[in-house]
Amino acid sequence: QVQLVESGGGLVQTGGSLRLSCAASGRTIAVRDMAWVRQAPGKEREFVASITWRGDQIKYVDSVKGRFTISRDNAKNTVYLQMNNLKPEDTAVYYCGATEGPRYAYWGQGTQVTVSS
Repeated sequence: QVQLVESGGGLVQTGGSLRLSCAASGRTIAVRDMAWVRQAPGKEREFVASITWRGDQIKYVDSVKGRFTISRDNAKNTVYLQMNNLKPEDTAVYYCGATEGPRYAYWGQGTQVTVSS
């Protein structure tokens, strides 16, 4: 089992920055791909970014490319999402996930990000 706890969310103005953290416990994330997804009110959960366990493959949804950066520190069992130039449409609850084998099996409770215009 892997427990994931997100933090770093908050209220920020348009153009501001936030850094989300996802701290894992229970078992290591060093051999797991990790991802961030988000869910805005009334909308479906949306993929944001992912990073392989080696960190050699990173993907982003088009809407955040050039603004968000996913990274990981396996020694700290933590994944990060640096979010710059935030826009009101980035407002959502952000969740991190970890794989078990080929699928994402573990999810955190989420952290709220609100971007005011």
